Amino acid sequence: MISVEDFRTQSHALLIELDAATMGMMVLVSSRCVSGPAWDDATKRHHDAYEIWNAFLNVPDSGPATH
Repeated sequence: MISVEDFRTQSHALLIELDAATMGMMVLVSSRCVSGPAWDDATKRHHDAYEIWNAFLNVPDSGPATH
């Protein structure tokens, strides 16, 4: 089981990447660029960031320590 501080540090880093990936997609949407290589790269980045975040949260014993 990881410590509360390690959980916070890791989750913060993962959330920063997920937020950056989301913002990257939103910039493309506002630029009306929702197809092509830039869009493909942005959606892959977002997908990967979400998958890593989801895996982090759903690993047994990956939650914060209770003591």
